[in-house]
Parts: sequence; C-alpha cells; structure tokens
Amino acid sequence: MSDARWALIEPVFTAWRARRTGPGTAARGHDLREIVNAILYVNRTGIPWEYLPHDFPPYKTVYDYYAKWEADGTTQQVHDLLRDKTRQAHGRRAEDANGT
Repeated sequence: MSDARWALIEPVFTAWRARRTGPGTAARGHDLREIVNAILYVNRTGIPWEYLPHDFPPYKTVYDYYAKWEADGTTQQVHDLLRDKTRQAHGRRAEDANGT
C-alpha cells in the first residue's frame, strides 16, 4: 500500500488500537500497515489465510485483526471514508440525499 493511501486510513486503525484496553491488548508487536497489506493480499489473490506468505505477520494474527475489524465496524468505517473521499474527488457530496 502506498504511503498516500496509508495516510488516508491510518488514523482509523490507530484510533481503533488506542481504544483497545484490557487483558490481551498490551502486546502490540505487529505493524497495522502490514496487517492491512496482508488482508489486501488475501483479498487480491483469493488464497486461504493459512497460505499467506511468511513475510507477512502470522496468518492467525492477520485473520484475528480482520475478524475484529469486521465485527466492530472498522472495515465499514474505512469503506465509508474512502467512498466519501472518492465522491469528493469527483465533485460530489460525501453522501447524497438518499444515503448512497
């Protein structure tokens, strides 16, 4: 992922990580950008999670982040952010009157 693209979505993931407290959240050894890159790789290639190349974080870790982000609406938040940026770049309002 390019630096410019990461700059758009990084605040969402940084805020997500900052909100996480409690048992099991202290160890933050994996770079969020690498987690996102791994998820995008699985999406682009269609490979099973367990075949994720070893230069990414462990597949179970990547999937855990993916599952959490899906469950708590983080992926939808990123989608909405990127959709709104795209609409604005094309001279449209972030969201039109009927909510699309």
